[in-house]
Amino acid sequence: MMKLFLKLVRDIRQSIGQFIAIVSVIAVGAFFYAGLITYSDILSAYTKAYFKEHNLSDLNVYYSQISKEDVAGLSEIEGINKIEGRYTLDATQAFEGYKASIKIHSIPVNNEINTPAMVEGRVPSKKNEIMLDSHYAKEHQYNVGDKINITSNKKDYSFTISGLCENVEYAKKNEIQDHKTFGVAYMSEETIPEMADGFFYNEVLIDAKEGYDPDQLGKSIEAQSKPLSYLNQVSKERTFSYSKLTETIHNNNLMSKVIPLVLFLIGAIILFLTMSRMIDSQRNQVGIMKALGVKNRTIMLHYMGYPLLVSMIGSILGCSIAAMVFIPLITASSSRAYSLPGIKFALDFYSFLPPMIFSSAFGLLSCYLSGRIVLKERAAQAMRPKPPKKMKMLLIERIPGIWSRISYSYKLILRNILLNKQKALVSSVGVVASTVLLITAFGTHTALLKVADQIEEVYAYDLRVDYATGASSEASNLPSGIKQKFDLSASPVEFIKDDKKEKATLTVTEKENNLIHFFDENKNKLYLGNNGVLVPKSYADKYHIVQGDLIQLKFTAPEFKNKTIEMKVLNISTQYSNPSFYSTPAYLKSFDIDYSPSSLFVEATSSTELVSVRSFFEQDPRVDKITDKNDLKKSAQYIVKQNSFVFIMFIICAVILSFGAIYTISSINIYERNRELATLKVLGYPKYKINRLIFFENIILTTFAVIVALPISGYMYTIIVKALSSAHQQIPDQLNVVVLLAAVVLAFLLTILANLLLRRKVNQIHMIESLKSIE
Repeated sequence: MMKLFLKLVRDIRQSIGQFIAIVSVIAVGAFFYAGLITYSDILSAYTKAYFKEHNLSDLNVYYSQISKEDVAGLSEIEGINKIEGRYTLDATQAFEGYKASIKIHSIPVNNEINTPAMVEGRVPSKKNEIMLDSHYAKEHQYNVGDKINITSNKKDYSFTISGLCENVEYAKKNEIQDHKTFGVAYMSEETIPEMADGFFYNEVLIDAKEGYDPDQLGKSIEAQSKPLSYLNQVSKERTFSYSKLTETIHNNNLMSKVIPLVLFLIGAIILFLTMSRMIDSQRNQVGIMKALGVKNRTIMLHYMGYPLLVSMIGSILGCSIAAMVFIPLITASSSRAYSLPGIKFALDFYSFLPPMIFSSAFGLLSCYLSGRIVLKERAAQAMRPKPPKKMKMLLIERIPGIWSRISYSYKLILRNILLNKQKALVSSVGVVASTVLLITAFGTHTALLKVADQIEEVYAYDLRVDYATGASSEASNLPSGIKQKFDLSASPVEFIKDDKKEKATLTVTEKENNLIHFFDENKNKLYLGNNGVLVPKSYADKYHIVQGDLIQLKFTAPEFKNKTIEMKVLNISTQYSNPSFYSTPAYLKSFDIDYSPSSLFVEATSSTELVSVRSFFEQDPRVDKITDKNDLKKSAQYIVKQNSFVFIMFIICAVILSFGAIYTISSINIYERNRELATLKVLGYPKYKINRLIFFENIILTTFAVIVALPISGYMYTIIVKALSSAHQQIPDQLNVVVLLAAVVLAFLLTILANLLLRRKVNQIHMIESLKSIE
């Protein structure tokens, strides 16, 4: 057995480049598997434990106001395990150049639902004490014991910070996880009378009994709340934070299975070709071993050592690189995307086992399929050289006037490909798969960049001015530097389709507003009309909405009293980020709803005038918030930043995979034509012409692979886009021609590089050895 092991080492040394290429393919699969499965599993396990430990509410029910006694009355409803009332309000905090919004909740003394994870200090227990979320405090350099001044309902309040925390209900604050302009705080119930002009709650948290249907419970609560000032309710699954986390876990879990499987399949194909070549080239050695009495099983185990060794080294290498590169990157990415105190990502010691077992299984199967034919032969038969294949005329040879005009070199190439169609087809599969990965990776990354770039196309205003609640956007004394202005209002609504509900925004503005542009999927301009609503394509795709349909929108703001309206779909609008339903005041009026603009789009006459215009609005006490296009870009750029490292690694791995596949297949092709190439060398064929034969043949195979890969890439790209997209985020679903060309050019460049590296292998062909008689 030791001699067979030394022979295996010698076989590897003789084709070290091919060995490294196959190891690289396995390592890429192990890299993605270990990284993605670790991220998905740890995030899933952590969130389940985190939600359970801090008792995330199953249902949030909203009222205009509800007393403590009424809350106690609701606790008698069947299916409720625990119930808590709280008072929630919005506040602002002014800083130099901007304002921050703070969502403040009251917290009971015996808090049992949505309990905080304390970072420092304690829960507020006295009047005018407040507990801040630690990320907001860190952003503004607040510490326990500091004073903080806030404004709510045009009144100023001063609080003492009693503690810093993170809360389970705000694991994800908003799309860009902005801690600078948005924070969360908790105050004691003793402060409610001062903030609300009386003691009452406006929100009820429900912890449902295990196994009880929250939707059924919600209907029971709504029925019993008819005498009360009931407004709305949101289940845990529909909350922004919970839905985003579960979506991330699902997508990563899916990718951790699909991507490595594809890579291992490519590895299996390459291993199959490699083992076929190796066993075929060593037929006489197999015959000698059989003649010496070595059992077939021992010979098969010897050759199975190659795929086992490749799988072990590739899996350990891939997992090690994942631990050093992938895990630190997803740790940093997760800390930016979510507020999950104490979460740590670490690669499990046994993470290398699944990719090793999976790739080994493929390798052993390919070895068995490759070697069983040779092992069935008798020793004397195996020791004889393999007889040449029976040649036959090609179809193209039978066409008069064509074959005679083709040069001898191209005749050799065509005969080799067309007489070995199956091998050429199998050889192309690895190149097809790697080209698909290249196109998909380039396309997805380009699509995310396009999301950020659309901001420039859609929004033409210089400033968006949002006024405080109750203040009107109508202003008579505006500065002279304004070129044009348009009013608008943005109301929170629920999109309702059958039994499904989705949070959304309805933006109402004048039909003539040319500071915001709308486009369909073909980049044709759309316009607002007084007879319908523009629907974001992200919602249209998810809920199968088409032009002319009727959709239901339910207003969730208290002043609209849960009014539900049925609106006609005027058109479908492509909105990559911050999608919103758009309508006009006239169409809203047809539903007996008054248009109350709360914001203003402003275009300045020049960049110099913009400074004075902004200064004017900053000094206006009615103005709550001022944003410009750069603020909108942050959301889109955040998505790009969060996903870019994955796709950059994806592109790098696709390049490694492509090169590994092309190099290995080309190397096998050279071996199989050793006798033919040696004959050409003896006949005086120049080296550059021999290299050109191999080069053009590989170029033809790559061209075929690219043609096959293009339609497959479109399908793969669609799947990934669907996984990344949601009703609140649309990703461009069309591959760019530039992306296709870039991926195709890179595939050909890798083919050229592989051919250059294999020139030495062609030069080392031993003419006498290769031309030994086969009679």
